[in-house]
Amino acid sequence: MTTDTDLQWLLVIPRIPAEPSRHRVAVWRELRRLGAVPAASGAWTIPDLPAFTESLPNLRTLAANGEGSLAVLRVESHGEDDVAALRDAFVATRADEWTEFIADCGKFEDEIDREIAKEKFTFGELEEEEQSLERLRRWQRDLARRNPIALDVAEEAGRRLDEVTERLAGYSELVFAANLPNGATD
Repeated sequence: MTTDTDLQWLLVIPRIPAEPSRHRVAVWRELRRLGAVPAASGAWTIPDLPAFTESLPNLRTLAANGEGSLAVLRVESHGEDDVAALRDAFVATRADEWTEFIADCGKFEDEIDREIAKEKFTFGELEEEEQSLERLRRWQRDLARRNPIALDVAEEAGRRLDEVTERLAGYSELVFAANLPNGATD
């Protein structure tokens, strides 16, 4: 992690004809996937870090496929508030993503609680829940990759993921106890 004052910022400006729209949509999706944040109409911002810039060649290709172009400019501020606006928008977007992740951890935990309440201790259900946990782990890795600024909400998200991992381990024990002779787990 870096401090937000150490970051250099890039402005990414895709210029792609409106039709066919699939090319513009492909560029926008890739920008969102890599963690870019809208800075103004038609302009996006990203930190000048490899986790973000490694996708720029792909973005250029997507823009060119739509007979467009991609301009990438290093941001240099003439006042503290100029870059602060970009940083604040970036941090707010990352915080929103982490908050959504935490909410999904709660939904996952609620699902496990419902299965326990229904006494649905099947290996099929356990496998579904394990897949859900793996999806949360992938999502957490993706969010962490595009989160170069230390955020309290990211640490909270890590704790929530640990909690639901433990909750699934408890459910797993119940499934094995219900399905194996004498509750044996080996």
